[in-house]
Amino acid sequence: MERRKPAPKFLNLLQIQLPPGGIASIAHRVSGVLMFLSIPLLTWLFALSLQSEQGYRDALGILRLLPVRAATLVLAWSLAHHLLAGVRHLLLDLEIGMSRAAARRSAWLVNIGALGLTALLLVAAL
Repeated sequence: MERRKPAPKFLNLLQIQLPPGGIASIAHRVSGVLMFLSIPLLTWLFALSLQSEQGYRDALGILRLLPVRAATLVLAWSLAHHLLAGVRHLLLDLEIGMSRAAARRSAWLVNIGALGLTALLLVAAL
């Protein structure tokens, strides 16, 4: 019986060449976590805006802060990527786009499409 060599363990994530599907999969998880972690802050801002007219002004003031705007942009990417990747996964579950070339193409579309939708939102917000 031939003894197999153990698989190499290379854990430097900055040097690993992931395929587009791997990037889309990891980003899908990251985007879900970001959206989940933003729920308490968004709930607090929403509650603040509904308290009174002054609360609404306070919430607008918070949303106009540069770090909050940057976080909003990251959340916009998160929502766009999670939506597109979720649709991709649903299509793959239906065995649509299962060939290697189609799966690679759809992963690129998800990765670039999310950035494109975020850029559109940024342009619209300016």
